[in-house]
Amino acid sequence: MSLSAVAEGELLWEPSQSFQERSVIAEYLRWLDERHGRHFDTYADLWQWSVTELEAFWTSVVEFFGVEFQRPAERVLGSRAMPGARWFEGAQINYAQNVFRHASAERPALVYQSETRPLTQLSWAELESQVASVAASLRAMGVNAGDRVVGYMPNIPETAVAFLAAASVGAIWSSCSPDFGVDAVLDRFAQIEPKVLFAVEGYSYAGKTFGRLAAIRELQRRLPTLQHTVVVPYVPSAEPESERPIDATPWGEVTSDRSARLSFEPLPFEHPLWVVYSSGTTGLPKALVHSHGGVVIEQVKVLGLHTNIRQGDRLFWYTSTGWMMWNFIIGGLLVGATPVLFDGNPAYPDLDTLWRLAEDARIAMFGTSAAYIMSCKKAGLRPAEHHDLTPLTCIGSTGSPLPPEGFGWAYESVKKDLWLASVSGGTDVVSAFVGGCPLLPVRAGELQCRALGASVNAFNENGRSVIDETGELVITEPMPSMPVYLWNDPDFSRYRASYFDMFPGVWRHGDWIRITSRGSAVIEGRSDSTLNRLGIRIGTSEVYSAVERLPEIRDSLVIGLELPNGGYYMPLFVVLAEGVELNEELKRKINATIRTQFSPRHVPDEILAVAAIPRTLSDKKMEVPVKKLFMGVALDKAANVGATRSPEAVEYFAELARNISPLLKRTS
Repeated sequence: MSLSAVAEGELLWEPSQSFQERSVIAEYLRWLDERHGRHFDTYADLWQWSVTELEAFWTSVVEFFGVEFQRPAERVLGSRAMPGARWFEGAQINYAQNVFRHASAERPALVYQSETRPLTQLSWAELESQVASVAASLRAMGVNAGDRVVGYMPNIPETAVAFLAAASVGAIWSSCSPDFGVDAVLDRFAQIEPKVLFAVEGYSYAGKTFGRLAAIRELQRRLPTLQHTVVVPYVPSAEPESERPIDATPWGEVTSDRSARLSFEPLPFEHPLWVVYSSGTTGLPKALVHSHGGVVIEQVKVLGLHTNIRQGDRLFWYTSTGWMMWNFIIGGLLVGATPVLFDGNPAYPDLDTLWRLAEDARIAMFGTSAAYIMSCKKAGLRPAEHHDLTPLTCIGSTGSPLPPEGFGWAYESVKKDLWLASVSGGTDVVSAFVGGCPLLPVRAGELQCRALGASVNAFNENGRSVIDETGELVITEPMPSMPVYLWNDPDFSRYRASYFDMFPGVWRHGDWIRITSRGSAVIEGRSDSTLNRLGIRIGTSEVYSAVERLPEIRDSLVIGLELPNGGYYMPLFVVLAEGVELNEELKRKINATIRTQFSPRHVPDEILAVAAIPRTLSDKKMEVPVKKLFMGVALDKAANVGATRSPEAVEYFAELARNISPLLKRTS
């Protein structure tokens, strides 16, 4: 039987005894037994301890990985309340210090490649020199601890350098990919009022060059707190000279001080490290603030114990700087790994591009999206036949659920002796809630385990934990990398509304999850209306703000559906202005607006004209009920028609869903 036809739960791989014994987590288990007299016979026992004895578990992570504090904590956890848990009170720490403690002359710090740059290495010595020089330049610009430094940058070494320099001085970092339109960038950066902007002159994608000079100039004009702009000449821009940024400093100038010495600002454990952003489903994207200490100990845990990454291992994940997986792979430096950076289209010049990179860069951990794996399967790629993937031990998949046939393709076409770790977590904790473990078997369509220190449960509608049933993914105990706060939310009202509105005191994440009696898990899509295509999450409000600016459009609604074959269907419904026809010209205009103002990854698959958009009595668009209708949920289960402003619109969408659903099934 072809492995591409495997069923969910079918056993595909079991780790050999030697693979298990050589794993980081096995070493950790031996250390716990020998040093602390704690013995665990199964992973399930270890997990239960990790979410019950929180102080003991997180202290063990700090000790085992040798996390460096500039001042030790007075206590590990003052309160378990959520929100409000305070970790490692009194401690002082710096993320960048915990990176550079792994500096070595024997291996590169970074390996990188792009559409315009061949595979290249950056040594630890050069990384340290550049970070020290940029940090000195930031101080000269008047940047102090707590000031915001932002990057409109692709996934290149210069971005990592700017981030580490900001972290070393205690500034708060935030980044957007240069394919974000100006309005999308402003929705994020304007909230946090940055002092310094790093930006590329241009970038390349799918062989085409895109200038960013005009965009940088617009950001300078519309970010009143911005005092300094540093321009990186990554890809030369063909834009006219008049578009050049005002008072911009060249990258070469901020990296020229070779006499600068790197130092690390001592910071409280909870001091902000970076701001990342939610998808913006109900308005502006939430600005999530993560701490130096929380990120360090969470990422050494997940990279070491769950990803099995050691010093010198090559770690890769296809990502942009606007997705939390960039923050994750840079975190590989915290365990002495060598992140492999790639900027460009993964399908340019063909889908084999990343597999060539895996061979050339000798990647041990190859991370990608479920959509990419399924694209490779559909294209008939067989990397095992064309590439030497001897160093490759693990494929990571995230962004959306990987269907069983995607698992099968990996074992059939990439490598038979392969650990496939499907993981799911979120920007909210810059880590995984459920994911991989090198001690456990791999079963098709399943995530191997709940992560250590993550008290993951599936709650039914009554708030009860269920096994072998689909429920809301919830976290019942605090994690150190939960946001310390949301920006501009002094009373924590938005924080509580975002995560604790359904189950007070319990974090609701917004995913449907089924935890099996074996301890594995299946993610069954988003329980809210967030669009999640190609692993890039974006809020529906961002699409609306672009589309509804057009004079031809009166109203709109968009949904995203995960398909059984790993695909994604995203229709956009529009209410047209009087006398307007939805012809091909208008469709192209709508698509171009979304592509240029927000994200080319979120151009809809189909645009449909409707008479009215279903709305609640409080005038909210009924995104989740419409999505449920298109998932096949009966009308009386998906929506309370009598409690809507427009019952006829709801009924129309129910009929539309009945007509379109068979089309979706035929694409499965």
